[in-house]
Amino acid sequence: MKTLLKTLSSGVIAATLAMSSITVQAADTIKVGILHSLSGTMAISETTLKDTMLMLIEEQNKKGGLLGKKLEPVVVDPASNWPLFAEKTRQLIQKDKVSAIFGCWTSVSRKSVLPVVEELNGLLFYPVQYEGEESSKNVFYTGAAPNQQAIPAVDYLMKLGTKRWVLAGTDYVYPRTTNKILESYLKAKGVKQEDIMINYTPFGHSDWQGIVSDIKKFGSAGKKTAVVSTINGDANVPFYKELGNQGVTAGKIPVVAFSVGEEELSGIDTKPLVGHLAAWNYFMSEKSPANAAFIKKWQAFTKNPKRVTNDPMEAHVIGFNMWVQAVEKAKSTDTDKVSAAIIGIKTPNLTGGISEMLPNHHITKPVLIGEIQGNGQISTVWKTKGLVAGDAWSDFLPDSKIITADWVKLKCGNYNTVTKKCSGQVY
Repeated sequence: MKTLLKTLSSGVIAATLAMSSITVQAADTIKVGILHSLSGTMAISETTLKDTMLMLIEEQNKKGGLLGKKLEPVVVDPASNWPLFAEKTRQLIQKDKVSAIFGCWTSVSRKSVLPVVEELNGLLFYPVQYEGEESSKNVFYTGAAPNQQAIPAVDYLMKLGTKRWVLAGTDYVYPRTTNKILESYLKAKGVKQEDIMINYTPFGHSDWQGIVSDIKKFGSAGKKTAVVSTINGDANVPFYKELGNQGVTAGKIPVVAFSVGEEELSGIDTKPLVGHLAAWNYFMSEKSPANAAFIKKWQAFTKNPKRVTNDPMEAHVIGFNMWVQAVEKAKSTDTDKVSAAIIGIKTPNLTGGISEMLPNHHITKPVLIGEIQGNGQISTVWKTKGLVAGDAWSDFLPDSKIITADWVKLKCGNYNTVTKKCSGQVY
């Protein structure tokens, strides 16, 4: 019996030591969640962002990691399935114990993730332009708010003499909210309802013949017409092909896109699209030492000298570098400590400026309008003189213009300046 007890005791001790070893090993790394669709309709855009994060993590590890530990990427595939984004987020935070998540593209995926990161007090860095009308203490928005993309794009087209407007989008929250803002803005500028055409199509839509024909008809009324496109994902490929098929050139009806960058154009014959526009905060063609260095590193990492870069990639670069600085400043990966430390942190962007994290969890960014070239690149034709501060709540929606977000002084992302009350989350 004593021998048996001694054996059992030795086994328990050995198991305990083994578990301790596993715990120590786990503590030796800082896990970083990568939440991007690697399959489904959004894979055309999101796969590149996964690769971007892997490159940034590898680069940081070569510098010695963070807080003396290696960064460990945890990659999951939510497969362009919006409820699955929430499930994968819960897995990343509860099971994988990641310190931060870099991910999502569409607003519907972000909206799916939002209640999970708030419930579990996680961190999400969101790298894509969106509709605004949100500021969570658990999310940092490194993509463009409407005042950093949509509004400047419309202003640019107005200066070109545009009088009729087609607002074409994929049928989900980002295009619908953005178009609601733009419709209100256009009317405030004197545009009549009959000069605004709005159309929505589902994700992955492929039959554009009738819609492009309607756009041509709408543009034949004798007034200069433009298309403002919030079409997302792989539906852009047949949309642009049909524009070419029906001879909708930039000289006749220019299209300005908010979700089409160099990556999406790499799969299309761009010659019929020359002159159509894109509004972003970064283009691969931008001339700056930082951008040249980034392109060189990216093409070396992917082992592909023709691999392109795009705007959401730059947003991940900015967000990741800000997170690294915040962790170093806080000397911790604790969500609350990092969230407090990151406000006011500045980091170089790839266009030659310095972006800053603001108290509303948005950043400062330049705004660029570019023309599509025959080689698939986008050449800047207009840019803001300086950086524009991201506005979480639109000044062009009656219910929103009285709302502000400030997680430092007000400790609220939805503060009503009239009632002096905060709705939703508070610190």
